[in-house]
Amino acid sequence: MTTLVLCVDRSNDIGRKAGVPTPVVGWEAVRSLVTDVGLADPEDSNVNCLLEALRVARDLRDEHEDSVVAVVSGASETLVGADRSLAAQVDELVAEYEPDSAIVVVDSAGDERVVPVIESRLRVDSVDRVVVRQAHDIESTYYLLKQFLADEELRSTVLVPLGATLLLMPLLLTRFSPEIALAGLGSVLGAVLLYKGLAIDQLLAESPDRVRDALYSGQVSIVTYVVAAGLTLVGAFLGALSVTPQANAGTGATLISTMQFVYHAVPWLALAALTASAGRLLDELIGADGVSRQYMNLPFGVVALGLVVRGFAGWFLQREGILADAVLFGWTVSAQQRLALFIVGGIFVSAIGVRVAATMSENETLEDAVEQ
Repeated sequence: MTTLVLCVDRSNDIGRKAGVPTPVVGWEAVRSLVTDVGLADPEDSNVNCLLEALRVARDLRDEHEDSVVAVVSGASETLVGADRSLAAQVDELVAEYEPDSAIVVVDSAGDERVVPVIESRLRVDSVDRVVVRQAHDIESTYYLLKQFLADEELRSTVLVPLGATLLLMPLLLTRFSPEIALAGLGSVLGAVLLYKGLAIDQLLAESPDRVRDALYSGQVSIVTYVVAAGLTLVGAFLGALSVTPQANAGTGATLISTMQFVYHAVPWLALAALTASAGRLLDELIGADGVSRQYMNLPFGVVALGLVVRGFAGWFLQREGILADAVLFGWTVSAQQRLALFIVGGIFVSAIGVRVAATMSENETLEDAVEQ
């Protein structure tokens, strides 16, 4: 039984400071790497992570258990690229040494997030997180503050928004009242904190890579998403144009205007959602893994929801006399009958979707769908 003792460095600090490519495998190679990283930056916690990996490998050897100690790092500028680089290095180690299990050694919560990537390729028996003990006195506090100010990422996250707020405060106080100035600064600062806290910056940074991968892989959904966005804009535009000036006078003007907008925009919005879901469904059908029931039922659910929402909006407008009574086969349809027809139609379409999804296999592929 062979155990892989794996030291994980997601941010590639080890490879960058030591100037060596990863993976680094073997007791002597890792011990030499400790010296190189320690000489480059004695304060780096990765030194302790490397030493902990060596200690775990030594303990396994003392227990007469075969072990291989290795170091992997994410050699990329983006998180997605770093995780893919780590996965490729783990695949290389598994193919060469064929370990039965792994013990993962990390020194931060960020490194620990790649454990599921390793678990998808190899059984992980333990995750050893190294915590460096620090003295809690004034000197250590000053040292930690100095380290904080030297960290570029922390400076841009905390000090830049705080500095911009302090610069804007006197300008706003000279032009507006203190209440308006403080409210504006609080809103700006809150938006910045949400931008960083929700990792929107990472999402925007990774979006070009995701779009490029989707285009290179030939996904139909990329085109349908663009078409759906255009249909959404058309629906919003036509809905706004449908609001008549007469609806802006009298009581309930806001509700009537909203119902006019919804009634005329819903068909286009439903068509946009139907187009997007159809693209996703085609990607699932073309893929080798087959299509799941949720994607089969989604287009029917979109149409059913659109019918129900348009029915309620039409009932409000017809009741107020803005929408004329519909005539069906020479029979005048009242507002209540119109609403009932739309609700029944929505339920009927939804039932058809459930039936189609239930009769289709979970793993049906494009060839199976075409044969049927």
